[in-house]
Amino acid sequence: MVRVGLTTERVVRAGAELADEVGFDQVTVSELARRFDVKVASLYSHVTSSQDLKTRIALFALEELADRAADALAGRAGKDALIAFANAYRDYGREHPGRAAAARLRLDPETAAASAGVRHARMTRAILRGYDLTEPDQTHAVRLLGSVFHGYSSLETAGGFSHSAPDSQESWTRILDALDALLRNWPTAPTL
Repeated sequence: MVRVGLTTERVVRAGAELADEVGFDQVTVSELARRFDVKVASLYSHVTSSQDLKTRIALFALEELADRAADALAGRAGKDALIAFANAYRDYGREHPGRAAAARLRLDPETAAASAGVRHARMTRAILRGYDLTEPDQTHAVRLLGSVFHGYSSLETAGGFSHSAPDSQESWTRILDALDALLRNWPTAPTL
């Protein structure tokens, strides 16, 4: 029987909030049931398992982040677009560390293909068109940018840059300048 007031959307949103509070790895259906003050069985009308809950949180986070990144990119091109896109990722990671971790959850191919992850890739490739990169270099650049944005945000959120000067904002600005310079001067592939 479905408990009045509980919906799949509400359960997933509460799971995302829980992820931000305790860490994505700590999210379980049992912990969420405690938050709602319901029996675990009540949540199984909305999610089938803790893994299903995590997948739904990941999809929610990907959608939320894609919307934020799209808003940041609107009307921008070149380095301005790169910076806006990067800042959307960094800000999201700082505001929602559990959701940012969820957005990196490995999804099965079918789920990934139907997710907002596809929008992320399209936006990244749109930015890279301003740098005249062709395949396979464009794919290498997509992977580089994702690694930098997610990696920096994860390390910063974990306190990895709080122990020394310069300030992490100064480093972030320099990193984005370096990425822009690299993308404008992408190295040619060696001939074999």
